[in-house]
Amino acid sequence: MPKHQHIGALPSVPTVNAPHLLARLPVVLKVTGLGRSTIYRWIADGSFPPPVRLGPHAVAWRWSDLDRWTQSRAVTRH
Repeated sequence: MPKHQHIGALPSVPTVNAPHLLARLPVVLKVTGLGRSTIYRWIADGSFPPPVRLGPHAVAWRWSDLDRWTQSRAVTRH
């Protein structure tokens, strides 16, 4: 089994076919450290990538969109 390199700050994201990989909400919450309401509020105001619809009651985010969002965030150090 080939080793996978990680993209940006997101864990366990293989570089091969990364634009086609999807993450469900529990994973998005974990990797971003954001809460559900924050994510949906930021989607509404354009600050977070919208999910793709998988079915009538299921959505997921493209890893490539999450990676782009992560890279666009300014690094703040205290």
